[in-house]
Amino acid sequence: MSTATLTPEVLWAQRANLVYVTVSLADTTPTIKLTEDKLEVTATSDGKNYAVSIEFNKPIVPETSTTKATARNIFFILNKKDDAWWPRLNKGNKLNFVKTDFARWKDEDDEDDEPEQNEAMDMGGMGGMPGMGGMPGMGGMGGMPGMGGMGAWVRAAAWVACLTWATMMASGDEDEDDIPPLEHEDEKN
Repeated sequence: MSTATLTPEVLWAQRANLVYVTVSLADTTPTIKLTEDKLEVTATSDGKNYAVSIEFNKPIVPETSTTKATARNIFFILNKKDDAWWPRLNKGNKLNFVKTDFARWKDEDDEDDEPEQNEAMDMGGMGGMPGMGGMPGMGGMGGMPGMGGMGAWVRAAAWVACLTWATMMASGDEDEDDIPPLEHEDEKN
């Protein structure tokens, strides 16, 4: 019986000079082939075979690009050959397994507060909030056509919401006394 080869989820984000790519494969030692115009990853995880091949939209510089395999995924920082924003990661039609990495996404006009390359390799959850981890079950939000520059506002709103929640949890203020008791069916009659 032959086992089918599966395609892992791929997340991507970019800056004018580089591309972030995350291949979601846990607990594996992958075989990676990175060239100027293509990324190929094959691996076995949980007894299943995985393979992904992506022909890049434009050339990269594989010699200066970096790779980091963790227990949860394989992360790439790919240096673009020419500083330019790509319309998508790959050439040709949209690939259904490639998704936007909203945790690393920046719009072209958000470029001024770009993190350093080693900071981008940090696989932590919520950055400045130790112990908070990520927000499981919270999928990415779809794009908002014509609303360039909103990325920073969305990130700021998410931080405010997290800080508000953390402050409420830490303060211990509970307004349980303000909630009236529930009526039981036999009390109504």
